[in-house]
Amino acid sequence: MPHWNKYLNLSAGPLLSIIVAMLIGAVFILAIGHNPFDVYYLLFSETLGNSYGIGQVLFKATPLIFTGLSVAIAFKAGLFNIGAEGQLNIGAFASAWAGFTFVSLPWYFLIPLSILAAFAAGAFWASIAGALKAKFGSHEVINTIMLNFIALALVSYLVNNVYLVPATIHTPGISSNAVLARFDIITGIFKGSPFNISFLIALAACIFMFYLIKITPLGYEISTLGFNRNAARYAKMNISRLTVTGMALAGGFAGLGGMNFVNGYKHYFEIGFSENAGYVGIAVALIARNNPFAVIAVAVFFGILEYGGLTINTMVPKEIVTILQGLIILLVISLSYLFDKKNFRIKHSPAIG
Repeated sequence: MPHWNKYLNLSAGPLLSIIVAMLIGAVFILAIGHNPFDVYYLLFSETLGNSYGIGQVLFKATPLIFTGLSVAIAFKAGLFNIGAEGQLNIGAFASAWAGFTFVSLPWYFLIPLSILAAFAAGAFWASIAGALKAKFGSHEVINTIMLNFIALALVSYLVNNVYLVPATIHTPGISSNAVLARFDIITGIFKGSPFNISFLIALAACIFMFYLIKITPLGYEISTLGFNRNAARYAKMNISRLTVTGMALAGGFAGLGGMNFVNGYKHYFEIGFSENAGYVGIAVALIARNNPFAVIAVAVFFGILEYGGLTINTMVPKEIVTILQGLIILLVISLSYLFDKKNFRIKHSPAIG
């Protein structure tokens, strides 16, 4: 493998899974009386064949990068964060609240404040699950699932009863000083698409996670905890603190994902905006094998599928794309396991000759 593979941590499993899923998808397309080549050509030409389509794909991919990082950093700590959906919504609401509350602040204060509010709100929400696990040993999967329901109900209450704009399902608009500019305004490219600067924040978050895990003592401790909890305990690491910290970082990444919609697109918080990005982030992290740079590539691929599902809707039902996503996830889990098992056997087999 080329030397850059150490940064992407690629394996044959995910790539083969995507190919097999596309082949199975072709069978479904044939079964409903359409040519798979025509459908796939339309999907990829409309998503990658013009600047508007590319902008839409990257816009769809941006929150998936954040939620993918959220699940990945939790996995690194040996935790399974199912709560990125709730953390995303809590962070998005916090960002919107900062934007429509502190309207008099200049942009160089308000934008950082919005970023901090989104990260802090998501981190706080996830740390509840971390604290429950650290203190009582309750499983984070159950905790984060339940917190998803509470988060969605909480933001719904706040929008409908406290901050509602009449005849809508959204909050007041944020200050223009809290808006993250679209790339079509800055560069003239991607004209008409909602692709915005939050994508750059997502890239910065990937670099931050890589640096955190590979360089810092905290990252080393988080990785040790995830690799072997008993080894971390034997090394006198503070298991409770690392558990809460790992979950808080996961929630913070997820919370930032809402800025793509709130600050970069609609400029208000709207109920139901997330479109299950928190749950798709689980698939992104699994396929990327928790590598922050691979998360970008996988999120873009899912962005192609998400926007592509809309473009092929005139030819085949968009549910075909949902089927593809599910097949890819199932195959990645199974094939990656088989490849890892095979590589382990080869690596640890006795030398021949």
